[in-house]
Amino acid sequence: MTSVAMMAALAAAPAFSAEKFTFAMNWFPVGDHAAYWVAKEKGYYAEKGLDVTLESSKGSGDSIAKVDTGRADAGLADAAVIIGSRARGTTVKVVGIIFDSSPMNFFSKADSAITTPADLKGKTIGAPAGDSQRLMWPAFARINNLDVNDINWVNIEPTAKYAALAEGRADAVTDYTTGFPMAEKAVGEGKVVSLNWADYGFELYAMSIMASDATMKDRPDALKGFLEASYKGWQDVMNDPEAAMAIYKKAVPEIDEVALSANMQLGLDLMKTQNFKDNGIGAIDMTKACASVDLVNTYMGLPAEVKCEDAFDAGFLTRVEMPLDVKK
Repeated sequence: MTSVAMMAALAAAPAFSAEKFTFAMNWFPVGDHAAYWVAKEKGYYAEKGLDVTLESSKGSGDSIAKVDTGRADAGLADAAVIIGSRARGTTVKVVGIIFDSSPMNFFSKADSAITTPADLKGKTIGAPAGDSQRLMWPAFARINNLDVNDINWVNIEPTAKYAALAEGRADAVTDYTTGFPMAEKAVGEGKVVSLNWADYGFELYAMSIMASDATMKDRPDALKGFLEASYKGWQDVMNDPEAAMAIYKKAVPEIDEVALSANMQLGLDLMKTQNFKDNGIGAIDMTKACASVDLVNTYMGLPAEVKCEDAFDAGFLTRVEMPLDVKK
């Protein structure tokens, strides 16, 4: 074939079309979302043949609904909320871990500090309806001998939580421990205290990547590629947080990169575990996974018991090494 003919044949051939893949993040842009923008900017998704759309959500309940109904192919959500959703008929499963240590937490003002579960009685707590801690409150309450009605919930949009705390519209707000820099930014340095759930018997898997049965069955290669590329993004964040934040700021100009850099570092502390060092970033320890399921089954008052294999599936992970030192 002549070169002219070859060029004509190539011109006539259909152009390569990347496979669309929507990822529903659990929140408005925060530091622990940087890895996905890094993976997108560096072409890790494209290398897997994926055209990935990243979109925000209003809590774990919202992102789970998107994935379960097919509006997203995978998403971020708290593992405990994913487990609970299975008892209510969703088809989502955890397919990779983000925070290997539990970060669930209440923030309050130092001058009216809530530092123990008993301090919560009679308090008003601000959170979106789909917030993971709001959904998991019955379990935390029962573990700590509290009545589920001991606190009053007030609906607050995700972006307004810290303003509500600063303005006194709530006695405390829910968030992960990683939100501390944003809480201090709103309330004042040295004026915020934490009530970390892990200090009071609530240690289980937290932020995770989930997918629906439909994605797992119909698009397994896309899901595997997405997970590998995403954890490569996390690997880059671990290797060079400053460069990762620069990419994030370029992609999402409205973020406060100073506050989110501190937020991101706190997230990395939750990932520096022996499990991730031994088995790769995102690895699911099935013993801990099943213990998490047992905890939710025992304390959340679910309409049906959830089996461990119905909530976790480690079969889509490709090992991506963790470069950071492990906490001792």
